[in-house]
Amino acid sequence: MTTEGALARLIRSSAEATPAAETERCDLCAAPVPEEHRHLYDTAAEEVRCACGPCSVLFADGGAGDGHYRLVPRRRIRLPRVDTEILGVPVGLVFFVPRSDGTVTAEGPSPAGAMRWEIDAAAWQRLTAACPQLATLEPDVEALLVNTVHGLDHHWIVPVDDCYRMIAVVRREWRGLSGGGRIWPAVERFFDDLTERP
Repeated sequence: MTTEGALARLIRSSAEATPAAETERCDLCAAPVPEEHRHLYDTAAEEVRCACGPCSVLFADGGAGDGHYRLVPRRRIRLPRVDTEILGVPVGLVFFVPRSDGTVTAEGPSPAGAMRWEIDAAAWQRLTAACPQLATLEPDVEALLVNTVHGLDHHWIVPVDDCYRMIAVVRREWRGLSGGGRIWPAVERFFDDLTERP
């Protein structure tokens, strides 16, 4: 990921947690955007960008942009337990994103941002055979978000901007070498606040 765009601003602003945050702006036309706004995925830069209402409409249903920008969907689906151990990722707080080129990446939060691994394609195919809903993930813009830390059992299909919000929570709350006492309650609150939506 690069250090520019909506993702970087989201992580930076959450980490700094200043009371007087500057107004968010659409990354396409610079119009102010409300706190709740849509995002576009920039396929060339591999980052999420903020979009105002009118600009987001332009990219609905694969409209403008010739595939350069993709509107991040809004759906969230809570899944039954998904056995992600077959993917070989040794962390319990992670999200998996299928990519347009057929690869799948796993990303986990750290105090510095997201760490990324590439997932074995055959292992991902076995997982989607066991959980067919994963085959409906829109490449680049939706993810399987998992939290099995401390015995929790959260498995969600979410838009990628939810994943980046989770990374921002970790970065904001992390203290010292091990994360400190605030990080896991904050992560649990993040997952408790997720709600299903079509």
